[in-house]
Order: sequence, then C-alpha cells, then structure tokens
Amino acid sequence: MTAAPSSTATRRGAPVRSEPRLIRLSLIGAALVFILLFLIVPLAAVFSFALEQGAGVYWASVIEPDALAAVRLTLFTAAIAVPLNLLFGVAAAWAIAKFEFVGKQLLITLIDLPFSVSPVISGLIYVLVFGLQGWLGPWLSAHDVKIIFAVPGIVLATIFVTVPFVARELIPVMQAQGSDEEEAALVLGASGWQTFWRVTRPNITWGLLYGVILCNARAMGEFGAVSVVSGHIRGLTNTLPLHIEILYNEYQHVAAFAVASLLTLLALVTLAAKTFVETRRKDAP
Repeated sequence: MTAAPSSTATRRGAPVRSEPRLIRLSLIGAALVFILLFLIVPLAAVFSFALEQGAGVYWASVIEPDALAAVRLTLFTAAIAVPLNLLFGVAAAWAIAKFEFVGKQLLITLIDLPFSVSPVISGLIYVLVFGLQGWLGPWLSAHDVKIIFAVPGIVLATIFVTVPFVARELIPVMQAQGSDEEEAALVLGASGWQTFWRVTRPNITWGLLYGVILCNARAMGEFGAVSVVSGHIRGLTNTLPLHIEILYNEYQHVAAFAVASLLTLLALVTLAAKTFVETRRKDAP
C-alpha cells in the first residue's frame, strides 16, 4: 500500500502555468503603445520637423558655421572626458575590487556623487571654485587663465558628470572575478603591468567597452552642467545641446530640429553599439 503523494510534492510536480493569453497580449500591447508614444513618435517628429522645409534647408542648418563649431566642441570635449574617465574608472575599479584599504567606502560614495547631484549644481560648484568671485577666481584672473565661460570649464564639468560610468560598470565585474588569477600571475613572475594587460584586461573587455559607450553618450548629450559654465558664446563655448537650445529660443525651429537630429543619430549609433556589446558580452565564455 503506497502513501498518497503530499500536497507539497503535487505542487512541485505540477506544470508551471503561464498567464492567460488575454493578459499576456494586454501587457505586450501596453508595452508597444508606450514605446510608440514615448519613443518612436518623438524620434520620428525630430526628423520630420528637421526635413520640413526640404533637404537643402536641413543641410544648410547642419553645415552652418556655429553648428559645425558646436559639433567640434562636443567631439573635442568627449575626446578628453572619456579617456580620462576610462583611466580613472579602471584604476578605481581595480583598487576597490582587488584591495582592502581605509577610505574604500568613501571612494565608492564619491564615485556615485555625480549620480545624486543635479548637473546644474555641478556647474555651479565649478563657478564657485573657478569663477571671478570664486575661491581661485582672483588668482586665475591675475594670471589670465580662463576656466569658466571657456572650453576648460566645459571639459571639467563634463568630466565630473561622467565620472561614475566606467568605474560603476567595472567594479561588479572585477569583484565577481576575484583576484586568484592575478595572484597566480604574480607568483609566476609577471609584473604588475603584465598581470593587468594579459590577465585582467581580457576579462573586463566587454564591461570596459560598455562603460565607455555610456560615458561617451552622456558626455556628448550633457546640458545642465555645461550650460552653467559655458557662457553660451556662439561659435566658441556652445556644445550641440546648447546650440539647439539657442536656435529653438530664437524660433529657428527647423534649424534646431536639424541639429537635434545629429544628436539623435549619435544616440541611435550609441544604442546600436550598446546592443552589440551586450550581445557579445552574453556570448563571451
């Protein structure tokens, strides 16, 4: 005489039932409607308004001297901010993931600081430090060094707001890997640089690329902090987001959307690169 199966065993052996078809279709439909209204339609509107008066007007707005200056400044700022944050992110992640030291938690908090501080406040911080009435303002003025309302201020503000991206992407990756492989390499006689380049770097490649992509996207699209320190000088201190704002405020709507389409294209390229890296990261052994 066999015992009847317990209720727990019955529940465990029962097939997992999915949600009813109507509920699944409703959830999928709601997600698609949300994406359509808040993503696809705005993207389509940008290009629609940009081409409203024809390709000739669009092209003229894109190659206008102030627009080209904004493009150059945006790329120049990203070209400085991203490599510096790459170096800092790798060093900080290495220290946090591989070593124990006094002030480790403080370092993690400082890395996260730009996430919790408004970009406008970040810009004001630099004005208070480097502005004419700031802590270092009189000395900088006496030596004819311009930080605020000049390119150096824009670069510094951009670096500040993009600090967390590379480090925050690498810290969990390095922590998950541990330090056994590095310790083995050092025991076998490898130098610190050889250990990093031949052991650590291959294991963090995809996380590193992912962090760089996010950092670059934020650097090129930053508005708040850069707006405070730039001075909005046409052709000199206007990045693409600031140039778009000026055009829109002057009721040059077609030109504003034309330049905005450049940032949109950069965003789409960034999204494609991010998706590619995520796919390769999942497929990587």
